[in-house]
Amino acid sequence: MSRAAQASGGYFLHSLRRRQGLNVALLAIMLPLCACASGGFSLEKAEIDQTILTGDVSQRGAPIADPERLSDEATIRNAVSSADLEGLDGMPLPWANAGTGSRGMITALAEHKDRGPLCRRFTTSRESFDGISLYQGEVCMVAPGAWRMETFKAL
Repeated sequence: MSRAAQASGGYFLHSLRRRQGLNVALLAIMLPLCACASGGFSLEKAEIDQTILTGDVSQRGAPIADPERLSDEATIRNAVSSADLEGLDGMPLPWANAGTGSRGMITALAEHKDRGPLCRRFTTSRESFDGISLYQGEVCMVAPGAWRMETFKAL
């Protein structure tokens, strides 16, 4: 093949590649414009997809109990039920839960027998990683040596 034929063939391939590049560039520009012009996407038409379901985070029924708070309640119950009221003579009773790192002081500890079983009312502070809170509660004897927390609410 002569040099003239090779030169014209090379020019032809170069020209063809250049045209293909332009066609691809035009296609890349025109395709999104065509989609927008045909009504493919509109902010006015955008709405929430109700078919997608995710996990439910609403609270139904009783709230989930915090294991650290339950552990602290058991520690407080044990401290209140085993306290020597005569020996305390109105002094605050400290408590600490090594499992949770919480601690506090039990005050206003008083024994009564209003509803039948022996009960002890108290007020306590609770210092934990989530802050300091004040609670009021009552423990009652349900069997010899067995006490149950009847009430424990934040003040």
